[in-house]
Amino acid sequence: MAKIVLASHNQGKLRELREILRGRIDGLNVETDVVDASAVHAPDVPETGVSFAENSLIKARAIAEATGLIAVADDSGLSVDVLGGAPGIFSARWSGVHGDDTANLNLLLHQLSDIADEHRAAKFCCAASLAVPEADGGYEAVEYGELPGCSCTPRRVTAGSGTTRSCSPQNLTAITPSTAATMPGNRAHKYRPRLKTP
Repeated sequence: MAKIVLASHNQGKLRELREILRGRIDGLNVETDVVDASAVHAPDVPETGVSFAENSLIKARAIAEATGLIAVADDSGLSVDVLGGAPGIFSARWSGVHGDDTANLNLLLHQLSDIADEHRAAKFCCAASLAVPEADGGYEAVEYGELPGCSCTPRRVTAGSGTTRSCSPQNLTAITPSTAATMPGNRAHKYRPRLKTP
């Protein structure tokens, strides 16, 4: 029986959350106890907030209320300095079509086409939220993190991998397992903020 629901239908995110939780909570079988929103017929939740933290909590809270299960949600995106922090919370639908990574990325790079590489500073932003239903204690937590020191350049882009793949950490002298887990393209770091179950 499900115990924790991810407020997403993304199977990649589900696999990553399961790996993060594996062996960390006594008695939790991540393969059967941690499920995505579709497994429990949870509704799609509009992202109506004005920040990553707000959007992630809106989703976690709504899914916890709808299912009666502990819910985990995230919201993330790219913030480009020269664009005033855009695309920000609109990263997934920057081109006007939600989830079209290639179109979103192409538009972003087009908007930066007359900007020199050294002025394309950006950061990857993410908020992760946990919501526990009232019946189980009514607890909520939100953590926010940023990966600064990024540069948005065409040579760093992998087509179809989302706008975050155009944001590559600069000046890394070595890549360790902990560093790799926080680099764009590996979403596992979205759920690594210090969320604690009550």
